[in-house]
Amino acid sequence: MKAVILAAGYGTRLQRDVAADSSGRFAHLAGTAKPLLPVGRCALISHWVQALTASGCVDQIYVVTNALYRTAFEEWAAHFSNVKILSDGTRSNDERLGAVACLQLAVKHFKIEDDVIVIGGDTLFKEDFSLSKVTERFSELQSQCEDNSLLLSYQCRDDETQKYGILEVDGDLRVLRMKEKPRPSETTSRRACPCFYVLSKNILPLLDTFLEEKKEAPIEEKDAPGNFVSWLIPRKPVHVHQISGRFDVGNLPSYTECDLYFREKLQDIQSYMV
Repeated sequence: MKAVILAAGYGTRLQRDVAADSSGRFAHLAGTAKPLLPVGRCALISHWVQALTASGCVDQIYVVTNALYRTAFEEWAAHFSNVKILSDGTRSNDERLGAVACLQLAVKHFKIEDDVIVIGGDTLFKEDFSLSKVTERFSELQSQCEDNSLLLSYQCRDDETQKYGILEVDGDLRVLRMKEKPRPSETTSRRACPCFYVLSKNILPLLDTFLEEKKEAPIEEKDAPGNFVSWLIPRKPVHVHQISGRFDVGNLPSYTECDLYFREKLQDIQSYMV
């Protein structure tokens, strides 16, 4: 199994917050890609590399970034033998390819013909999350049908449904549909879906199909990886694995909350996410 970490975003909201902060406490974060932000004792993305390596669930980790941050990621990756960096060639948010195209780029560039864990580079999970449990569940699903893929979900509040993709599932935890940022009255589900997917190798050719269908569409329809997942659900079997929550580093308040948790509350860094 391979892992692809999507890290080609430009963090415009966070950088705007850093520039506007008058205290000067966060000036050192200016110009830093979100996955490389210090969270606790290491970079955010390092938590993923350490957990993926310790769990033994993947044999290679690919990180897709952009031309602006490529050098910084290559310097970071020099400390890990199982990490390779790929740039999407863009230098600004207006040029971005979108997360789905970045995933396709990694699949083609590295000639991936294996099951893939796809991870948003600005996301971390609470301590109950376990890569071993997730990959065990994925193996169970694969034994039933090799087209099966697996998503995560966690319970969000009523007032948060309009911020996330919300999954509706049946009694077997198969996903029936994903509603993008619905009003609370539009669905009874509160299953928010973070950017962490375990995709069957049989699904990877469908990235080409999706992007071909969307080639004339605005970038917003190709950017968020959830757009591909939503498109995939009626075509192939997709199931969910429940977790308690996540950290989504989108702005300065969410970053400081995440960093504080890892500095003061994380109980066991050695087994975190393993």
